[in-house]
Amino acid sequence: MTQYDYDLFVIGAGSGGVRAARMASEHGVRVAIAEQRFLGGTCVNVGCVPKKLFVYAARFRDEFDAAAGFGWTLGQATFNWSTLIANKNREIERLHTVYNSHLQKSGVKVITGRATVLDAHTVSIDGNEYSAERILIATGGWPFVPDIPGKQHIVTSNDLFFLKQLPERIIIVGGGYIAVEFAGILHGLGVHTTLCHRGDSLLGGFDEDIGAFLAEEMTKKGIGILFNTDIEAIEKAGACLAVRCIDGSQLNTDLVMYATGRVPNSSGFGLEQLGVELDKEQAIKVNGDYQTNVPSIYALGDVTNRMNLTPVAIAEGIALVKKLYSNQAHQTEAIDYETVPTAVFSQPAIGSVGLTESEARDKHPDIDIYLTRFTPMKNTLSGLDEQTLMKMIVVRGTDRVVGLHMAGTDAPEIIQGMAVAIRAGATKAVFDSTIGIHPTAAEEFVTLREAAP
Repeated sequence: MTQYDYDLFVIGAGSGGVRAARMASEHGVRVAIAEQRFLGGTCVNVGCVPKKLFVYAARFRDEFDAAAGFGWTLGQATFNWSTLIANKNREIERLHTVYNSHLQKSGVKVITGRATVLDAHTVSIDGNEYSAERILIATGGWPFVPDIPGKQHIVTSNDLFFLKQLPERIIIVGGGYIAVEFAGILHGLGVHTTLCHRGDSLLGGFDEDIGAFLAEEMTKKGIGILFNTDIEAIEKAGACLAVRCIDGSQLNTDLVMYATGRVPNSSGFGLEQLGVELDKEQAIKVNGDYQTNVPSIYALGDVTNRMNLTPVAIAEGIALVKKLYSNQAHQTEAIDYETVPTAVFSQPAIGSVGLTESEARDKHPDIDIYLTRFTPMKNTLSGLDEQTLMKMIVVRGTDRVVGLHMAGTDAPEIIQGMAVAIRAGATKAVFDSTIGIHPTAAEEFVTLREAAP
């Protein structure tokens, strides 16, 4: 029997890779994990965690404005970007320590450096070679920036977390979740914000009513949205940037951020030379067991470009380790990607689970739509005019609820609980018979009675 240095060698210490490494090691597997940049990957360093901290910071602006309606008299509020960045950095460093500690305690060997796959069982890092029975690629994704004149002036979401100072004006290019989240953050922190999107609606892939509602609410807050607009070139113009659009118009700004999607981080690891199959978007192709066409090489998470969410990468890591190393491998359930809940930390926030209306109509001939739009109780005194939208999609023939979508305060927290009901196959009758918690926004989901005509 061939002797390898490790049973499993993981490339990429993001959420999925770390979970797979730790869990495998706890099964008695000899595991090493290599990371070039930082433990925790995108989520911990330039994604979910710092973004959510920035969202909290941005929301204080509305909270201060709302306070007077509840009897509070506040002094002049000021914001210090450097303080937020320093505090954010300290929290990220703490998480690095936690990740490293968990890996060490699990018995995983942590190797710092860029890994290259030399063959089906060998990895090279800084001139050192390591052999492994299996290799797992969990290298995530990377922001995409188009090749246009002036590309050197563009920043991405990665860069926003380390800006030395806030600009007075910013143009954010894109219409997806990263674009709308950063538009809300920067506007909330006092930056004059314009969203430039080549499409005619926000949040492609989400329910259409949610995207339209978010655009309306963002506009009410003072965020400029330019639909059907794309950038042709960017030029330095004195102290600012001159942005030329494809329709010939020009906009002046201090910073241009592109949030036009992320691409699988699959190049430069030796996969092409080894013959690992990639799709047209450079995502690693895998089968239902996360195995590539090279039997000893596996991949999961964003680098496979299936459902690019941190909890999904973690779930895939768990499923893979159970499949490979658990005595109950035959009992491992496949991940149900159709009922994965997701959130957009825009302002207002969005939570979603299940089918959109258009997806439901494609799959089912008979659906009912329940839709409500209202002013949250808090805003009856706050003076703020942000509203809430809730939507339920029901298959009439089975009464099963197949989609729930919400835009409003605490939407992600509410939809997380609703996702359990969707996974359990709850019917509309179950929702109707459930007693609500009053007064809450969440109770609206169990008091929806009239389907939309």
